[in-house]
Amino acid sequence: MLESQVIQYRGFHNIVENGQVVGFQVCVRSDYYRGVWLSQLRPGKVIVDGVTYPKEQVIWEINGKDYSVEELSRASKDFWRITDVATLKVYRKGGLAQGFHDVSVRFAASCSYMPPFLDVFDEDGDETSFNGGTYTRENMIIV
Repeated sequence: MLESQVIQYRGFHNIVENGQVVGFQVCVRSDYYRGVWLSQLRPGKVIVDGVTYPKEQVIWEINGKDYSVEELSRASKDFWRITDVATLKVYRKGGLAQGFHDVSVRFAASCSYMPPFLDVFDEDGDETSFNGGTYTRENMIIV
């Protein structure tokens, strides 16, 4: 069952491959009530405890498939349903320390009934749009 917050408590943990911690992941649900075609998704950065991971460093897993930012822009036949979570993977040697973390995720989507998505940037140089924003959740825990 999905939590009401965009950033989900479930799924926040370190990524272990071949016995080594190689990064961390956080799960998010779509903020758009209809779901979104992946080519409409405008991924942004992930911030954990004040450390910024640019969108190019974030891999989005949706429907069991991994996508880079570039791959998302071309995935016009793949759909992210409102009832599914996306797993955002950030590869960072050692992952995150055990304990509490503050997490922010930024993403948006262009919508078919809204004016075309424009290259509009905020004060940090991130793309902005009519649908989306920065979502923050404090005291996420990795055990």
